[in-house]
Amino acid sequence: MILAAAAALTATVASAQNLDAGKSAEKLFADGCATCHRSPRGLAKGRFSLTLSWFLKDHYATSSDSAKALAAYLESVDAPPPRAAAKPGAKSPRSAPRPPKPVTSQ
Repeated sequence: MILAAAAALTATVASAQNLDAGKSAEKLFADGCATCHRSPRGLAKGRFSLTLSWFLKDHYATSSDSAKALAAYLESVDAPPPRAAAKPGAKSPRSAPRPPKPVTSQ
């Protein structure tokens, strides 16, 4: 009976599962970061992608893949928006220069 119990205990090996698997980076932020950080803006500012993903892996993410995805998301949020291409015939945001005032003689 002891042998059967020992065999049953060793036969069932607990496998670890990645709770972050299949989640988008936005969902990872919402689930793990949003409780302390209201917005992802500014969290990656001035940080290198590699060191940011290492930090996230060591402290917050369950895998290196989810840490890299979260780091990429944080960097993309801080990236400036792409400039819109000017359409032909569209007015520029500046007003046209005014002609000089006429000189009046006194």
